[in-house]
Amino acid sequence: MADSHSTDEHGVHHEQSDVNVRALFGFGLGLVGAALVIHLGVWLVFRAFDARESASGPLRALAAEQTLPPEPRLQVTPRQDLKDLRAQEDEILNSYRWVDKNAGVVRIPIGEAMRLTVQRGLPTRETDGGPRGGR
Repeated sequence: MADSHSTDEHGVHHEQSDVNVRALFGFGLGLVGAALVIHLGVWLVFRAFDARESASGPLRALAAEQTLPPEPRLQVTPRQDLKDLRAQEDEILNSYRWVDKNAGVVRIPIGEAMRLTVQRGLPTRETDGGPRGGR
């Protein structure tokens, strides 16, 4: 059964004040225009950088220069460095060497130093009979 009333008779239409289609398209076009301007600006900046770099001459290879960076530097072979350090420490701890030849001060191996310490005992202070001294 057909409805006897048509939509035009009752004034049923879409709401025209909810969405402003013209403003939406204008905003979209504004975004596209801004994107084009930004892309053009970035392109011009990179062209300027390229022109300045090519005018400065050919690039020098950094690896070709044999200059070392300032201290502190990164370790290239940390495991080998640790082995070398431990070997150097072991050599110092287990060998005889002059510390001050004029004063007669020598370094002795640590095992020998411990043996002498046990044999001779630790040095003690002389007491004057005070509270810590013997009675």
